[in-house]
Amino acid sequence: MKIISYNVNGIRAAIRKGFNDWVAEAKPDLLCLQETKATQDQVDLSELENLGYKSYWHSAQKKGYSGVALFAKQEPKHVEYGCGMEAYDNEGRVIRADYDGFSVMNVYMPSGSSGDHRQDFKMQWLADFQKYVDGLKKEIPNLIICGDYNICHTEIDIHNPKQNQKTSGFLPEEREWVTAFLESGFVDSFRIFHPDEPDNYSWWSYRARSRERNKGWRIDYLMVAEPIKDLVTGASILPEAKHSDHCPVTLEIA
Repeated sequence: MKIISYNVNGIRAAIRKGFNDWVAEAKPDLLCLQETKATQDQVDLSELENLGYKSYWHSAQKKGYSGVALFAKQEPKHVEYGCGMEAYDNEGRVIRADYDGFSVMNVYMPSGSSGDHRQDFKMQWLADFQKYVDGLKKEIPNLIICGDYNICHTEIDIHNPKQNQKTSGFLPEEREWVTAFLESGFVDSFRIFHPDEPDNYSWWSYRARSRERNKGWRIDYLMVAEPIKDLVTGASILPEAKHSDHCPVTLEIA
């Protein structure tokens, strides 16, 4: 199965930039989108449906904000909408597809860049999400958790680590959370195949020609539970896809 995770920063805008043609070429079996900024009835899905995709949406209550969606060629056994915590489910941050042998959770983690209030919200989310996943693993040990984590884990995941030590997304406490999350039983799939390779990013600011100069951040991940890490056959980043300020990240499992 080929899984692609992509923060589209507004699916309607992405479609206007050729997103549907890209999906036809990329041919993911499961496409996990974050920051859809739309409800299902606001989007013309006919082209994607003609490609064989059925979609599942968990949108934010606030219009034009946040939201996650799954596009699946193989219908899941079950789709779980939200994580059961109202503050996060109101913002449309989690959706999960269960298949035989594994489950894929699609997550849009909060950003703290807009101020202290949202940074506090983000840190509370990280604590609550860890507890949620710890509990869920008892029922579903074979989890893949993909999406926009809004955190660079290590210095090779960001183009200017020294200047960003006090910037949301690269704060020591955020990076420590990612380390602890991995130690709780997950593997960063991209680093299986590219363990020490720098300059691989999944998000670039729209300012200062950041993307052209590859001055980016790697904040989008496909984290794989330890019990199924040996099923991973490939993982990559696709910076040539330009429908958003993010790019897609991919995972292939046997």
